[in-house]
Amino acid sequence: MVTGELFNDKIENTTGDSTWANDNLTLFYTRQDEQTLRSDKVFKHKLNTDAVNDSLVYFEKDDTYSVEVTKEKSKKYIVISSSSTMTTEFRTLLADQPDGDFKVFQKRVRGLEYDIAHFGDHFYVLTNKDDATNFKLMKTPELATAKENWVDLIEHREDVLIEDIDIFRDFLVVTERSNGLNTIRIMPWSGEGAYYLPFESETYTAYTSTNVDFDTDILRYGYQSLTTPSSVIDFDMVTKTKTIKKEQEVLGGKFKKENYTSERLWATAADGTKIPVSLIRRVDTEKSSDTPLLLYAYGSYGSTIDPYFSTARLSLLDRGFIFAIAHIRGGEYLGRQWYEDGKLFKKKNTFSDFVDCSKYLIENKYTSAKHHYAMGGSAGGLLMGAVVNLAPELYNGVVAQVPFVDVVTTMLDDSIPLTTGEYDEWGNPNEKDYYEYMKSYSPYDNVTNKLYPNMLVTTGLHDSQVQYWEPAKWVARLRAQSKNASQLYLQTNMEAGHGGASGRFEALKEVAAEYAFLLDLESILK
Repeated sequence: MVTGELFNDKIENTTGDSTWANDNLTLFYTRQDEQTLRSDKVFKHKLNTDAVNDSLVYFEKDDTYSVEVTKEKSKKYIVISSSSTMTTEFRTLLADQPDGDFKVFQKRVRGLEYDIAHFGDHFYVLTNKDDATNFKLMKTPELATAKENWVDLIEHREDVLIEDIDIFRDFLVVTERSNGLNTIRIMPWSGEGAYYLPFESETYTAYTSTNVDFDTDILRYGYQSLTTPSSVIDFDMVTKTKTIKKEQEVLGGKFKKENYTSERLWATAADGTKIPVSLIRRVDTEKSSDTPLLLYAYGSYGSTIDPYFSTARLSLLDRGFIFAIAHIRGGEYLGRQWYEDGKLFKKKNTFSDFVDCSKYLIENKYTSAKHHYAMGGSAGGLLMGAVVNLAPELYNGVVAQVPFVDVVTTMLDDSIPLTTGEYDEWGNPNEKDYYEYMKSYSPYDNVTNKLYPNMLVTTGLHDSQVQYWEPAKWVARLRAQSKNASQLYLQTNMEAGHGGASGRFEALKEVAAEYAFLLDLESILK
């Protein structure tokens, strides 16, 4: 820090995941498999020693699991986590004894998920134990961590998903999700005066941020909505006052929150399920059959696409577009069961939900098929591929970003990072029932000679998760099979991976290309 010189130690092929023991000499870090990129090993490094002599602390043999290493906020324990889609296992080591042996917290049991946080002489365990689908919070002595010692602290609730906890000296902070909306619950350890942070918007995103300090009354959290730029806020849990530390800047000086309006709608799926849709438009953009609307969704891995602010999106809104997010099954917007109902043999719910949201928006005159557009990336790109096979007539244009469209072939190749750890999400096609079900919706396998919408398909040459040849061969089949003369573009970034172009401006160029595609289609109609 004084000289500005870089330390000489160098360790290759790591994930970047690391933590220090309390002696300030011992570093625990993770390495990845060079072929599959799975994080599978934890090593221990001593300062001022050659990295070739680093000792292997833990190796995860099961290729459906990946590992991480962290330190508890209390600074007392180093923790190794092993996780698959639906099972977790932790190992702990006293951070004052870095040369000791890690001990299993609770051995893995298929279907048992848990996460741990240390405080005092106890661990607090966020888990789905005993069929707690939406998770519950339990407590166990630090010297007796097997699940038979866990006792309930916050019981399971059918209508509230517990997403995370943050522990402070005087407070327990619980991040929950109720009716699709984020809530942050402040609970004094004294047991008196628990309360929720107040949020007034109809649709928004709130989350606890990085809170590394244990001995503080300040909770740092983030807040944004479709109409409100992202903010970092410090909240005093004693005085209940807040200080906005930073709000995302919108360049140009013309942005005003009051120029935009958002709402949450509820579309009805074919099976009667109500599907939430978050939507934003300019206040002077009319809802009509002539209004262009872009519908976005993901719908996999229990990953929830909450209503988020985007400065780039403003250029689309200011040109008369409505933007909407379909909170379809496969995410966790309405709790863990929402995810369970959108994976494995229920995966088709994800696709039909998106189609039904599109029908709802068209029937209620937010747009029309002539002006309706769809977008999704990765597993959301699979969604796009499935949707254009199911209901191509509902869309004038579709943007499929790094789309996972050759499902069966990819899931049969266990050398690909997307594969072995994903069997709990999609199924194992080496088993006949899963093979047949996956093949029944795999976009590539279900292309037929029909009228497809205009499409922009993007990929990256160095994508390790969805290799470039998946979208390439899908586009080739679409071109061979499609009976109409719709526009069909394949854009390959020769320098990018799964996350798209790196660098602020290069990423914006990708967004600009996608928006240009949509705006060009609209201009043709006028």
